[in-house]
Amino acid sequence: MPESLVPTLVDAALRGTLVALLSLLALVSWRDRPGLPSVRTGALLMLGLCVQVFGAMPLVESGMPGPWQVPLVAVSVGNAVLFWLFVRCLFDDGFAPRPVHALLWLAVAGLAGWNCLVLPHSASVLAPVLRGAQRAIPLVFALLSAQAAVANWHADLVEGRRRLRAVILVGGIVYSVVQAALRIQSADGRLAPGSALLDVSLLLVVVVAAATHMLQLARSDLFPLVAPGPAGARAPAPSGTPATPTPPAMAAPPDTPPAAPTEPPEPAAAPDPAEDRLAEALLRLMSQERAYRSEDLSVASLAAQLRVPEYRLRRLINGRLGHRNFTAFVNGFRLEEARNALADPAQREVPVLTIALDAGFQSIGPFNRAFKAATGLTPTEFRRLRLADS
Repeated sequence: MPESLVPTLVDAALRGTLVALLSLLALVSWRDRPGLPSVRTGALLMLGLCVQVFGAMPLVESGMPGPWQVPLVAVSVGNAVLFWLFVRCLFDDGFAPRPVHALLWLAVAGLAGWNCLVLPHSASVLAPVLRGAQRAIPLVFALLSAQAAVANWHADLVEGRRRLRAVILVGGIVYSVVQAALRIQSADGRLAPGSALLDVSLLLVVVVAAATHMLQLARSDLFPLVAPGPAGARAPAPSGTPATPTPPAMAAPPDTPPAAPTEPPEPAAAPDPAEDRLAEALLRLMSQERAYRSEDLSVASLAAQLRVPEYRLRRLINGRLGHRNFTAFVNGFRLEEARNALADPAQREVPVLTIALDAGFQSIGPFNRAFKAATGLTPTEFRRLRLADS
């Protein structure tokens, strides 16, 4: 075998492995949770990366006619937007892509496609600006993805997902920076065989690391059990009900048939007296002593009050009480107090802002958003309906 063919065969083998792994990851995620925004966005990203892996082959970049490469380049650059959306969906249970995000992807992909089609034959003074914008896009969205991975890290109660944040944060940034550097150092933006081999090798390492974590967690706690239901599905709780309701994302809708078990169920774990005592102490601290009213309440400060390690408190709130995010857990108590106050005829004249601040919210904006997400109504609408007959 000629030595000149060895790098080409190695490159092709790595790309074939990467495409197979991306396809497997998309299929496994889609099989387990097809209705979740994170799974749908992730599947689109995996397909986009498959296109990118093919389009970045040296034989394709150097041998395929320019117009035929337009869709490949457009999808490859648009993957930066999909990666950012995927990270947001994966680490923020309340986020879902909106039509504006599809328009953003179209704008980015359209810019890349236009550049691929027009710039090689253009002497316009705008050509360097458009080319520079295209090369900056992956870096910009890598930074946005890193910000999304870091945001609310400490409030995330799913331990495996917390570790996955680090993998995506480091791997995503390193790959984006290296890929951008390889493209920038090339006069025509195309990757030389050696650079292409480095590019696909690094992407394979990142995908393997992420896939290892995701495939281990896909059937456990990486994704919610079902997609969150409509915001208005939850009726206002009457006074006196427990302040730790199960989030809508943790309860299956009544018309969803139970999934057939793939293996015999494990025997129930024996009761843990120490965990029982910790759960009682936590609910007493939150319900009776109203620790949730503290504006700077965190997992660390709450664990300190309970005199337990932080990891034990995370495990209790996530595994036993069913909450994936500490902020959502705390807001459950705050919203319960606010609902009771808004429904109280004696507090009819108390401003909504005062009620929000008394319950522990730091400003009216987050309170209004959390309240409407939980009840389907604004605080003012809720109060008017509850006090209509008073």
